[in-house]
Formats: sequence, structure tokens, C-alpha cells
Amino acid sequence: MSASVSSPSQQHFVQAVEAYAPRLYRHLLYLLEDPQDAEDVLQEAFLKAYRSLDTFQGRASLSTWLYRIATNEALMHLRRRRSTPLSLEALSPDDGPPEEILLTHWQVLPEQALLSAETRQVLDDAVARLSPALRAVFLLRDVEGFSTKETAEILGISTDAVKQRLARARLRLREALTRYFAADEEARP
Repeated sequence: MSASVSSPSQQHFVQAVEAYAPRLYRHLLYLLEDPQDAEDVLQEAFLKAYRSLDTFQGRASLSTWLYRIATNEALMHLRRRRSTPLSLEALSPDDGPPEEILLTHWQVLPEQALLSAETRQVLDDAVARLSPALRAVFLLRDVEGFSTKETAEILGISTDAVKQRLARARLRLREALTRYFAADEEARP
């Protein structure tokens, strides 16, 4: 592919694809929960980005721009997969605060338990149960490491909305882990 690339911006784009493809794929896999869907959406996102390369103005970093395109493609894919429309701005009823919040003291848990494969699976399952709006914010901020401002740019929402959704996502995840550790403690002799 690089043999047919002629302009410096196209060459830069090819390098960006090579650099960001693994991270974007992982991000899309978390959002879509299906490897084939993640591959398809990643390919479509890169095609869309390539076709729009001449419109990239550099106001945001190239990675932010690519994540925005990929995340939007993933959310559109989820909308098509569901029969009901999905809006980033409209929170689903389950995005409100949980009725009962169970918290534990994290500092007293053994480090091995926090890093175990079983705990990781519980966390992955909890992330998968988040609504797409909360999951996208959590993944971009806490997994991919984008700033609040960059996350807002990627998702096309305000920084206040990012902060609110991130707090809700973290609370849900903490509650899921707390329930897991509470059940694990009860099961010990």
C-alpha cells in the first residue's frame, strides 16, 4: 500500500494507521464486544479517515481525530444493531445512580486478588454491562488515557458530560467489584 502513497500527508496517514490500529481495535472490541464487528468498524473508520484526510485541519491531534471517527463508527454500528436509536446525549434509565451502593475498602484487599484473572474477568464483564455512552467515556479516559477535553472532542460532548459519565461508570464498576469481593469474602471459611 505504501508504494502507491505519494503525498507526505498520505504517508503520515499510513504510519498513523500502523501505529494506532492495535489500540483502536482494542478500543472498538471493548465497545462492540465482537471481534468481527471491531475489525469491520476499524476498517470502515480508517477508510472514512482516509477519504476525509484533506479535511483534517490539525485542531486536534491525529490520534484524537482517529478515535473520534472510530468511536462514532462504533456507535453508529451499535445503533444499527439495535432497533431503537442510541444517543450519546440521552442517558438510558439504567444510567442513574444505583439504588443500593455497596462499597468496600480497597486498600485492605491483597494485591494478588486485584490482579487475578478472575477479577479481571469480573471487571471486563462489568465494563461490558455499562451503557455504550458510559463505556465509551470510561474506555477513552481510563483505558486509553485521553484527557477529559480530548474525550469530549472525540465524543462530541461537553467536558462536564464526560466528567459526569466517567463518575457514573467508575461508580458502577466499583460497585460490581465490591459485590464480587463481598461474595468472595463470604465464601471463605
